[in-house]
Amino acid sequence: MKSTAMITPGLARDLAALGRLGEDTSTERVLRGLTTALAAGVPGCSGASAEHWRDHRVLVSGSHSELIMLVEGERALGEGPSVEARQSGARAGVADVLNEPRWPRYDALASRWGVRSVLVVPIDVAPALLLVGLYSVRPGAFSPQGAHSLADMLTEQVGVAMANMWEFEEVRTDAAQLQEALAGRSVIDQAKGIIMQTSGCTAEAAFEELRKISQHHQVKVADLARLLVDEHQRKSKR
Repeated sequence: MKSTAMITPGLARDLAALGRLGEDTSTERVLRGLTTALAAGVPGCSGASAEHWRDHRVLVSGSHSELIMLVEGERALGEGPSVEARQSGARAGVADVLNEPRWPRYDALASRWGVRSVLVVPIDVAPALLLVGLYSVRPGAFSPQGAHSLADMLTEQVGVAMANMWEFEEVRTDAAQLQEALAGRSVIDQAKGIIMQTSGCTAEAAFEELRKISQHHQVKVADLARLLVDEHQRKSKR
């Protein structure tokens, strides 16, 4: 009897690893790892794709470049399992593109790339929606029973990975903003020192002068301070 299982120990291990963080952690890296894991770990799967939808923008990844082209072509056609899954929020698939009456233009495009059967699983990872596509060169490769178990695992593991990634990116953004703020404060202090040296005013008066000039010219105080410091350094070198 043919097995309907779509989850292997290797796949479970690789999906769990998606939640590990590193300096190169990004949405692109998670999607690339996901499609690679599915293509290698799901029995009968020849390749995988992932569409990350957020704020009406989409990021597409695929285990093979042909699948990225297929997903983008499907979106341009406005028909196919990914389009259906996004609109309905439910799994969508094609048992055999050569005998699929719903999406004739998509079927022609998929068969051109050697695809015979497709399964698309939508995963709600608010505030984003992830569409995970599995493709096979054989018809009927993905059973409904196996698809249900796979969808549950993907929802859990990918949800954790995306949540970890977003938290990591938020911390990284906060750190970059703090570093930028500290750098801006440093250059403002340098500019204040230059003004105090040339005019003999206090630090408070020097900052007030910077603030007035920045408002007049509609530039940030830090940017104005950087220009002043750069100009002072050029004059000093002369």
